[in-house]
Amino acid sequence: MISEVCLYDLASRKARVILRHKGHIEAPNWHPDGYLIVNGGGRLYRLPLDAPSLALIDTGFAVGCNNDHGISPDGQRLVISDSTEEGKSCIYTLPIAGGTPQRVTDKVPSYWHGWSPDGGTLAYVGHRGKRFALYTVAAAGGGEICVTDAFDHVDGPDYTPDGQWIWFNGERDGAVDLWRIRPDGTGLQRMTGDAAVNWFPHPSPDGAQVVYLAYPPKTKGHPANLDVALKLMPAMGGRAETLCRLFGGQGTINVPSWAPDSGAFAFVRYQV
Repeated sequence: MISEVCLYDLASRKARVILRHKGHIEAPNWHPDGYLIVNGGGRLYRLPLDAPSLALIDTGFAVGCNNDHGISPDGQRLVISDSTEEGKSCIYTLPIAGGTPQRVTDKVPSYWHGWSPDGGTLAYVGHRGKRFALYTVAAAGGGEICVTDAFDHVDGPDYTPDGQWIWFNGERDGAVDLWRIRPDGTGLQRMTGDAAVNWFPHPSPDGAQVVYLAYPPKTKGHPANLDVALKLMPAMGGRAETLCRLFGGQGTINVPSWAPDSGAFAFVRYQV
């Protein structure tokens, strides 16, 4: 397995490889100070953009991190989804430089995907009973709130920069589309309706656009190692543009990865 960490520049409509790694790494986040955070083998790594190489982040006891991790709006804290303590994914936060994880979610499995712009709330997916539903919880911990469980499966919730919407992918009757909903569970809107299996929508920091991963029609779940596409659509809805096609899927763009100025985003593609 070869993992290529790439930056896609919107002005030029081109991607460039910044790190080619022999092994499996996934899910870049972009920190305002000019580095990415990625995961691999249950650990998190810092990847400086000016001198790309992987530097291990101390996550304490949490050594079973999956690819659902991110950065607080102020850039001071990390959020991770880790299975070390419970045997199933649980959400924790810790200092951006590393340290002891602080548990956030009481129930498992829980998979983080979005942090509200005011820093106060986390959006995530939880498996409760027979289906995956969209939940929120205070970033400091507390009781979870179900935003919607009206789908066969949901994933990838991510806030708009004004905090007014949560985007996510939702499956109904075998079709997986992008949706958005108010944080209080009202105003549900379907944002795509094509034949592709659409996952992991990420609104840009300037609120203008949404990048997402498109699987081939009839794909089940969000597998790795398929021919997929990264697409861009207006934040208010409308025709999507195919930015690039690649070999990837799971791990390519699971979590928010926009540059702070909305001019680029990071993703991972693979060779096997």
